[in-house]
Amino acid sequence: MALKIRLRQQGRTNRQTYRVVVADERSPRDGKYIELLGWYNPYAEENSFSLNAERISYWLAQGAQISPQVASITTKGAPEVMKEYRSKVEAKKVKMRAKRRALKKKS
Repeated sequence: MALKIRLRQQGRTNRQTYRVVVADERSPRDGKYIELLGWYNPYAEENSFSLNAERISYWLAQGAQISPQVASITTKGAPEVMKEYRSKVEAKKVKMRAKRRALKKKS
């Protein structure tokens, strides 16, 4: 089961609010989710979001993918979580590059 951290649409027509949730990537946008991680209100002037940074970092460590919109919100609300996540992704890329170079030299 592939998990995604994404926005779930709530609210009334033309005035939506969103919940940040962990869901199976196959479930619909407004469908069932595994855990609620926070909320986002694009119409509010200030304090327009709330995030549970500890749970977001937990789910990222478990292999959940994060959507670009949630990544943007998380960068504003919990920059340390995104910094850690990006460093892990970069370390993985470096490791794969080294592995490819070693295989290339072997051939």
